[in-house]
Amino acid sequence: MAGVAFVVFVSLLGLSAVRAEDPYLFFTWNVTYGTISPLGVPQQAILINGQFPGPNINSTTNNNVVVNVFNNLDEPFLLTWNGIQQRKNSWQDGMPGTNCPIPPGTNYTYHFQVKDQIGSFFYFPSIGMHRAAGGFGGLRINSRLLIPVPFDDPADDYTVLIGDWYTKSHKALAGILDAGRSIGNPAGILMNGSPDDAPLFAMESGKTYRYRICNVGLKLSLNFRIQNHLMKLVEMDGSHTVQNDYESLDVHVGQCFSVLVTANQEPKDYYMVASTRFTKYMLTATGIVRYAGSNVPPSTELPAGPVGWAWSLNQWRSLRWNLTASAARPNPQGSYHYGGINITRTIKLASSVGLVDGKRRFALNGVSHVETQTPLKLAEYYGIADKVFKYDSISDEPPAASAAITAAPNVLNATFRDYIEIILENPERSIQSYHLDGYSFFAVG
Repeated sequence: MAGVAFVVFVSLLGLSAVRAEDPYLFFTWNVTYGTISPLGVPQQAILINGQFPGPNINSTTNNNVVVNVFNNLDEPFLLTWNGIQQRKNSWQDGMPGTNCPIPPGTNYTYHFQVKDQIGSFFYFPSIGMHRAAGGFGGLRINSRLLIPVPFDDPADDYTVLIGDWYTKSHKALAGILDAGRSIGNPAGILMNGSPDDAPLFAMESGKTYRYRICNVGLKLSLNFRIQNHLMKLVEMDGSHTVQNDYESLDVHVGQCFSVLVTANQEPKDYYMVASTRFTKYMLTATGIVRYAGSNVPPSTELPAGPVGWAWSLNQWRSLRWNLTASAARPNPQGSYHYGGINITRTIKLASSVGLVDGKRRFALNGVSHVETQTPLKLAEYYGIADKVFKYDSISDEPPAASAAITAAPNVLNATFRDYIEIILENPERSIQSYHLDGYSFFAVG
């Protein structure tokens, strides 16, 4: 008996030493060209598994996401995961500075963990103007079951991808920029790949639904609204918010909002509307929300969008962190006292645009970034960074407005564990959107 007891005891010790790994999600994606006509004009688009937009990734906090991407295009391809912090390292970030593009006819397997994150995000191609041709899709991170969420479970969870759209191919748009010209105004707006009247979602009377709205376009801010329905904002870009009701929301390029919508109106069809902001022209896309059993078409009178930038700024000021709600962990978001952090460095980045060797280029502090043949992180890893690029080609202060633009790798050095304040200045006539990658950024002013 003593021998049996000893064997059982050792077995239990062995089990206790095994740490269960977080769950895995596996995807296989075939990236191809395909012909679509969302604005009535046949054009070449980038499809993932034959889909436009691409398939949704539905994950949960701490999941390991493994995506095997086969590039069947005639040019290199690279995907980035917008908003994913890449907590362990940046090797799967999918930007040219960290990843080599996937050559035509080959595949690459991304493996990243959505560590300590929740919320609504999307993925998109990061090189060659591919984003103008598709290849994007939704990426959601659900809360773990043991983490309290500050609202009841919705009846269903929908992803709404809105964005401006060009009928010119991505190669034609790149050629226009290389010729020193602007790509001009988009041809229209798309909502989940369609410009108008597509029945996208269904609701049952009395139930509440979650809509994750992301602006996946190239340049235009859009206003989103649902005919006769209020939207309760509950999350944006991975953080729970103070829950206010809105008739419409301005969604800027790269942003994702998560709202709750209750089906409390007459059972019929209703329009979702996305329209341009801060432009002299108006482009609109519509999609239909259908109540169960409805055969009544929506009213042709679309809800009007807001006018002017002041309205948008005031709405932005109303967006607040929910300090008492838990996010990815049980402790409330407000338990992180970021307001008490001592800033160790301030970097001011001013954007500008001009011609360099006949090509239209945008710059930060007078330098327009040029990708190196060897990705920046790989050059550092193999100890050849000094042969590939120079650090700190710009200073922490922008140059005079009249300074000429130079084209070079633009890499700023930073010190481990510094807390850096970044001030973005835009003297241009158009809105600039910044892709702040791999970190949790806090807009403070």
